[in-house]
Amino acid sequence: MLSTLSQCEFSMGKTLLVYDMNLREMENYEKIYKEIECSIAGAHEKIAECKKQILQAKRIRKNRQEYDALAKVIQHHPDRHETLKELEALGKELEHLSHIKESVEDKLELRRKQFHVLLSTIHELQQTLENDDKLSEVDEAQESAMEADPKP
Repeated sequence: MLSTLSQCEFSMGKTLLVYDMNLREMENYEKIYKEIECSIAGAHEKIAECKKQILQAKRIRKNRQEYDALAKVIQHHPDRHETLKELEALGKELEHLSHIKESVEDKLELRRKQFHVLLSTIHELQQTLENDDKLSEVDEAQESAMEADPKP
């Protein structure tokens, strides 16, 4: 009986030790579980931060591509100094052409006036010639009438 009691005590001691060991293992597993949960939460935060960084990197890349495209377009155009020089040259050319236009218009107006004077002179000359023709006809008619009429 003593030996049975001793075996029971031994079994009970062993069971208590196993129970304590199981409790410690449970605590250990809970601690590991909490650490894993914290690690998962940290990983989610890192993933979210990385997503933000990726979006920002994409935005920066897009902006750089747009900048490069605009830079290429700008490179095809002359710089401001050259453009101002060309603009100034075109302004001078425009002014010169305006003076030429005014000169040509003045000359055209002079020619119109001269042509008008010429037409007026031709018209007056025609009137004079017509009058001379009429006078000649009248003189001839009078001479014919005089020749036909003898004088008494």
